[in-house]
Amino acid sequence: MFTKKLKLLFTVVLLFFTLTACVSNKSSTSNENEKQSKTDKNLTFLFNFASNTLDPNVDENYTAIRAGVGETLVKIGDDLKMHPWLAKKWNTTDNGQTWIFTIKENITFQNGKKLNASSVKDSLNRTIKESPAMRNTLKIKTMEAAGQTLTIKTEEPLPKFPSELVHPSTVIVDVDEPNISKKPIGTGPFVITSFDPGSKLELMRYKDYWDGKAKLSRATFAFNEDANARVSALQSGSADIIYRPPLESISTLKNDDSIVIGGVPSVRTHLLLYNWTNKSLKDANIRKAINALIDQEEIVKDVMNNQATIAEGPFLSKFPFSPAPSKAEKGITAARKYLEQAGYEIKDGKALKDGKALSLSLVTYDSLPELPLIAQVIQSKAKEVGITINIKLTDNSDHYLMEKDDWDLAAYSLITAPRGDASYYLSTVYLPGGALNASRINDKQLTNLIQKLNATVDEGTRNKLAKEATAKVNNEMLTSSIVHPKNVVAYKKYVQNWVTSPTEYYMLTKDLDVNLK
Repeated sequence: MFTKKLKLLFTVVLLFFTLTACVSNKSSTSNENEKQSKTDKNLTFLFNFASNTLDPNVDENYTAIRAGVGETLVKIGDDLKMHPWLAKKWNTTDNGQTWIFTIKENITFQNGKKLNASSVKDSLNRTIKESPAMRNTLKIKTMEAAGQTLTIKTEEPLPKFPSELVHPSTVIVDVDEPNISKKPIGTGPFVITSFDPGSKLELMRYKDYWDGKAKLSRATFAFNEDANARVSALQSGSADIIYRPPLESISTLKNDDSIVIGGVPSVRTHLLLYNWTNKSLKDANIRKAINALIDQEEIVKDVMNNQATIAEGPFLSKFPFSPAPSKAEKGITAARKYLEQAGYEIKDGKALKDGKALSLSLVTYDSLPELPLIAQVIQSKAKEVGITINIKLTDNSDHYLMEKDDWDLAAYSLITAPRGDASYYLSTVYLPGGALNASRINDKQLTNLIQKLNATVDEGTRNKLAKEATAKVNNEMLTSSIVHPKNVVAYKKYVQNWVTSPTEYYMLTKDLDVNLK
């Protein structure tokens, strides 16, 4: 009997300890899961243009830099000034033909390989090999690497050379890796785990990132060109951040307490171009008359849904090379005055000169849907002073404007200072033979100013020359600057440290975070 009681007691005690251990183990597992949920932070970012390659030298969507995979020697900050990034410093001693870059220490690629001048040289060599555009821009003649010092000699003096290295096509990658199109190995805070071309790339934190470990452990950079689908994804929770929601959805999104709308004026400018092969448009008074008809306030409010700012010139006013606004008058009365000064009279609802009515064609494109609407605003205002404007839509606007002369006006859009410098825009748009000089402008005084700018290293002198050149553009209405559209981003309220950048370059950063409490 005693033995049976002892066995029963032993069984009870054993059962007690077994149950206690199970509870303890369950509690431990629960705590571990709770710990994991707090540390395994991830989000999904939904971009508006799809990429079929991640090779930074050929990807026009700059996915590698936007997704935090790769970095450049130089970056442009939110203050719109150049800052060191992978390069610690740089200098030139011969007016911009030889540049010496010092590469930062203690940086590794995402495969653990040390970043030095030699690996930067190899990457830039690949850039100019794979990208004809960058080869023509950088004009690199020779490069010499020694330790962390890279010496670059260009084919001609290029005082703006460091600003060109802001371009995402110059992202530094390990060229020895075999699959750069699908998995480039850069120096950024996130490393690619998978890539589905045209759909998404999956990323995870690079634990040895040189500038401090990323707050997110994982991220998805996805693509969807359908703006309404991006909004639906945000509302349903399948996306945490969406880029460029449609303007008509802004009011609805603002009424959702779980969503934040962020927008800053971009370095993009919506412009009206004047074709100088049209004799009428060579008269500054005609250009000023048309400019007077551009109701910028109406465009900001009714076309852009207040997601834009009035442009006082091609550059944001905060740039150090932006001059004072033009003093050209605005409004219907001013337009009539300028037409009279050009020899026109308004009779029977038409602007006439030598019995001929002023009729102009306006070319634009709808990949930026606000541009045709802006064209319609201008068309409507022009009718009030007797000017007929016929609107034509084209698919490939760059090709059409550069190759054809059967247009007079163009509603167009440009990133005017993508690298924090005025030289790019002024050179490509106003120099004879410029890559984007669709207006066929050939002004000797302006050409001399831009050429002086392009040959000057000193930043203060460069800003002064750029101001003078831009003031001439504004005052003589060589082009009309209309608005600076905002870079608009919508995201869930729990997303932390998102910064909407005017440059459109840097998106998934080491500081981006989520707080689901």
